[in-house]
Amino acid sequence: MSASGDRGPVVLAVTTALIVTSTLFVVLRFVSRIGIVRSVSWGDYLIVLAWVIAFGLSFSICYGTSVGLGLHNADIKEEWATPLRKAQFAFSVLYNPALMATKTSILVFLLSLSETQVLFRWATIATLVVVNAAGLALTLLNVFQCRPVGAAFLDPLPSTAYCMDIVTIYLSSAPVNIITDLAILFLPFPVLTGMRLPMKQKAILIFTFGLGGFVTIVDVVRIAYLQSAFFFRLQEVSSANVDHATTSRISEENNFSWYASLSFMWTAIEVNVGIIIACIPTMKPLFSRFMPRLLHDMEGSRVKHDSVTSQLEDHTLAMAVDQRLPSMSNLPSKKRHPEPSENDGREMGFADFLTLPESNVKSQNRESGVEDGNGMGTMDFLTTPETVSGMNRPRTATTGDTGRQHDGNMTFFDFVNMKQPKSMLKMSNRESYVHLALVTVLFFLWGFAYGLLDVLNSQFQLIGGFSNGQEMGLHGAYFGAYFVAPMTFGRIVFKNWGFKATFITGLCIYGCGTLIFWPSAVLTSFPAFIISNFIVGLGLATLEVAANPFIALCGPPEYAEIRLNISQGFQAIGSVVSPILARRALFRKVLDAPSLIDVQWTYLGIALFVVLLALAFYYLPLPEASDADLQDMADRRGTINSIKFAGMPTIYVTLALAVFSQFCYVGGQESLAMSFESYVGVIQPSSRRLKPNDYQAIGHTLFAVGRFVAAFANYFLTPRWILLFYYLGALVTAILSMNLVGNPGMAVVLLLFLFESALFSTIYAISLRGQGRHTKTASAYMTAAVSGGAVWPPIMGPIASVRGTRYSFCVVVALFAFGTIFPMYLSTIPIARKQVDPRIINIDEDDRKVDLHADASTEHGHARRSGTTIGTLWSRKRSKRRKVGGGSEHDEGSPVKGAEGTAFA
Repeated sequence: MSASGDRGPVVLAVTTALIVTSTLFVVLRFVSRIGIVRSVSWGDYLIVLAWVIAFGLSFSICYGTSVGLGLHNADIKEEWATPLRKAQFAFSVLYNPALMATKTSILVFLLSLSETQVLFRWATIATLVVVNAAGLALTLLNVFQCRPVGAAFLDPLPSTAYCMDIVTIYLSSAPVNIITDLAILFLPFPVLTGMRLPMKQKAILIFTFGLGGFVTIVDVVRIAYLQSAFFFRLQEVSSANVDHATTSRISEENNFSWYASLSFMWTAIEVNVGIIIACIPTMKPLFSRFMPRLLHDMEGSRVKHDSVTSQLEDHTLAMAVDQRLPSMSNLPSKKRHPEPSENDGREMGFADFLTLPESNVKSQNRESGVEDGNGMGTMDFLTTPETVSGMNRPRTATTGDTGRQHDGNMTFFDFVNMKQPKSMLKMSNRESYVHLALVTVLFFLWGFAYGLLDVLNSQFQLIGGFSNGQEMGLHGAYFGAYFVAPMTFGRIVFKNWGFKATFITGLCIYGCGTLIFWPSAVLTSFPAFIISNFIVGLGLATLEVAANPFIALCGPPEYAEIRLNISQGFQAIGSVVSPILARRALFRKVLDAPSLIDVQWTYLGIALFVVLLALAFYYLPLPEASDADLQDMADRRGTINSIKFAGMPTIYVTLALAVFSQFCYVGGQESLAMSFESYVGVIQPSSRRLKPNDYQAIGHTLFAVGRFVAAFANYFLTPRWILLFYYLGALVTAILSMNLVGNPGMAVVLLLFLFESALFSTIYAISLRGQGRHTKTASAYMTAAVSGGAVWPPIMGPIASVRGTRYSFCVVVALFAFGTIFPMYLSTIPIARKQVDPRIINIDEDDRKVDLHADASTEHGHARRSGTTIGTLWSRKRSKRRKVGGGSEHDEGSPVKGAEGTAFA
């Protein structure tokens, strides 16, 4: 529509059509509930409440169109000013309660379907709490948008009153709505996709629940119009030069009724479409009675008798009778289970209404006259023994910590029954490639996220005029989350539900954090950016708790450092690409607060991608490693892991020193990153060809290259020697950086990026060796050590202010010097060497169980230790399987002794 048009008629027509349609669906819902099923649940009462509030909201919009909503300021009559303000106030107050009631109704329904799934039930309850807590807070914020409250209706606004910008409030609440929309959309999917029913019925079922995605799309469209309105206001206010005391509220807001009218209309669409979608699943009895062919698939629901009975005739018949399949109701049966009736002593619940076959509904309500269907209804399967009840049978844990048997209660992450790969500890290189590639995507993701955050925080500091101390606070919030997440929920999820559960949890938290950047940019608020950085850090820290050990453990253990350096190399590539992309494309035109809002579309896209990635990881059959498996692998090394050093088990001493070394390394790395731009300005003050950002891109590139070089070097050298070499190189270049200027100084500081590159991944992989059942806890401690990035840069900053940037590099020197204690300990203490060095062990030809095979030459690297040549090492890398000796399988190129092969652990 053109800028000079009247938007009122369009807004009125669309809003009226939507409220009429939602009213029709609510009526049909109650016809089904009262007229056929004769049972009303709490969800029905809540949907009535939602409709009443939605009607009030729609009426306020329709009334607003009669008093100027959709018109330009010049076309609004003076007497319409106060009624229009009242209509806008009513609309703003009713929006959040309408959404809150609608979403609560849907979540109550989901609760009725999750009585046996404990974690899924708690996830639904958590979403319910968020919906209502956020809805109540936003409602109160809208009610008290003005001080005093009555000022919301005054025109002109008195000089003693204050009102918040309503469009800003709407934009700030957008992340909460999107997060809860996505949660409601995806929570039932594991239940639905894991059910056994014909394709047509499953497609109808998933499509019905998937309609919730349309609400999310509508919400995004609404946000786009709100953002457009926000820009219009900023542009017009900046060009206006009027006296506040003599100008009316309408004039001050510069055509608010015109540019916000379409966003109001899309808000009405969002609320009413939500009500419609909430009503659709409850109308199944109506469809079953009047349009049975739409739901019943005779061919799909009928058991394919001919192909099954030849092998399992009796079992199939018993299963069909037990499930009360109408298509097999005429077959002879040995025993029929009694169907529920009015005398069962229990009230028919909301879930029963949706899920029971029509024959059972008829048994409960014979006066309704419902006819038996010819096929299984759309959601009949939800209460059949082989779908819901059947899923609760005991079975072996696939993601648990000890490989124990599950009881009847399913965890949130075990809805879909998929073929589980064998333990990651028993995989060859070839078997592990696909799984490693999938998880390496996560490494690239958090490298990319870190680069974007770094640039966004810099832009935010520039636009908001914040100090270096506040920028340090943003940095500290991100790395501080690395201490909180691994030591709390990250470790709990990892220990109890395994790698996949931890990946999904971390991705969901990270997605929420990226969405919260939206209100941070709208409000240009430092506390909001602190919260955003902290939540993103929580998500990425949770990912790292599981991702690093996954890479280290998935495959032959002698290649743990190689695998982790390669995956961390892709993380480094992400940190190289994202700042370049951000500065050259995303933030190129970000010069003020309004333009910063545009960047949030990038974060919305990232959030949606992350949510879809979490859903994909749920369905991907990733290998696991239980605590029992990890302990068994450690026990194969004989008594090495039980030997004590300084009165303590060696594995604990090694882990403690590794955590300390990691803490120092990350502190040094982040101290360098935070002071790099200042350092370049000091040693290259007259550089015109390359800017500090260009030098930083070169440094990050060398950082990525250094990790791949370390991965290659691990083929030929013992990891602890590589760690010592990189640490000494970082220490020497840090010392030189304090004393050189010009091109030599620039060269050594770039080399510092190269030498620090492989420290993190090598320390991490070494620290996990021999930890046994404590491996997952050790991973949590190692990830928590990343919090050193929050501690040391604030210490380096004041030193730079007092003594200069070059001198402040003494902090980096000291940290790398302390970090070097760990590789020195590994190289000088024989017990530590035996613990962390890859060792040759014998492989049983059946299950790869191994016995420790002592090797006196462990100090001289893989090639010398195994007596193999470079050629056989490359052959082993190809991981081709072949028969040897007595017929057992081994990696081609691996050393062989008689009928048994050998490998490293």
